[in-house]
Amino acid sequence: MIDYLKKHIKQSENSYITYDEFISKALYDPEFGYYMKEKEKVGRQGDFITSSNISDVFGKLFAQVFLKLIEQEKVKPYICEIGGGNGRFAHAVLTECKKLSPTITKKLTYCMIESSPYHLSLQKSILPATSVEFFQSLDEMRKQYRSFNGIIFSNELYDAFPVKVIEKRNNGLYEVMVGLNAGELLEEKTVPLTNSHIIRYLNEQQIDLSNGQRFEVPLAMVGHIEKMAGWVDKGIVFTIDYGYTHKEWMLPEHKKGSLRGYYQHNLQTDPLIHPGEMDLTTHIHFDSLIYYGDKAGLNFINKLRQDHFLLGVGILDYLQDHHDPNPFSEVSKQNRALRSLIMDGSMSAAFHVIIQQKNVSVDWRSIIKNR
Repeated sequence: MIDYLKKHIKQSENSYITYDEFISKALYDPEFGYYMKEKEKVGRQGDFITSSNISDVFGKLFAQVFLKLIEQEKVKPYICEIGGGNGRFAHAVLTECKKLSPTITKKLTYCMIESSPYHLSLQKSILPATSVEFFQSLDEMRKQYRSFNGIIFSNELYDAFPVKVIEKRNNGLYEVMVGLNAGELLEEKTVPLTNSHIIRYLNEQQIDLSNGQRFEVPLAMVGHIEKMAGWVDKGIVFTIDYGYTHKEWMLPEHKKGSLRGYYQHNLQTDPLIHPGEMDLTTHIHFDSLIYYGDKAGLNFINKLRQDHFLLGVGILDYLQDHHDPNPFSEVSKQNRALRSLIMDGSMSAAFHVIIQQKNVSVDWRSIIKNR
């Protein structure tokens, strides 16, 4: 990967590339990209963990929510999961749906959009081919489904999208690029900001950086939301991720931005090391996701902290009273996993569930208690 990047940088017009180009190649290059490689990424042997891999109850709870929406005829029995990883969430959802409502499950079509060949193979190995359709991109699915009526779900999707990076210095705005130093090692370079798309984003979102502040601009996320919203005819969108509001982005502790890597479960503050070998991630822009969704017809319903959402849809019902002294029993393991999702300081405290809808009317109080 490093030789490939060096060649690409040297062949570029100014001997540097934008940060979103670097991230795109480091994560999604068909041959060298991190997500495209035949290696475990999620779990103990990977580089990071997700909520759906802590307990299948995570998927079971969403299955109940999805079924209620379909049973109430708010949407048709179609679920589209974008970036489904190893497929464990989809498997839990389909298993629970079959248990709770075999009739609806027979009508249900579950669509997986997954760009990683490795993750796609994992998904196909555990998901029933009779009720699941697989696509490599939203564009590919749009060719088969000209419009969409159903539920769209993603968990930690947008935090892995490429971003532009800018900084404010001496009252001037600069774009941060990736180039090579004299020793041909990757290094950052800054140039005066001229990108009209970035400038328009800053103006639309009324972003005013302080001197010395670094900021990631999620143009790829904005483009995806606009495309997805235009494709949805009638539907409900659940987006789970970690991120900040505009007000939170301006706090001193976020002055250096959020772009970072995870390598074997260790945080890497330098995103340029281990290209193609580690996950790269940024905190998403909640206000922008909501703003551009609304602008494109996806009406914002709520943003709930993940632990509050899970409590609202009944996670405590899965905690079991037991007196088994064996800490390795299935009940003990499930109880520990569930507590890890709702305890103070758990990973759920950092995640939010954003709910948007288009051309539907839902009484969310009947689905999420105490919302």
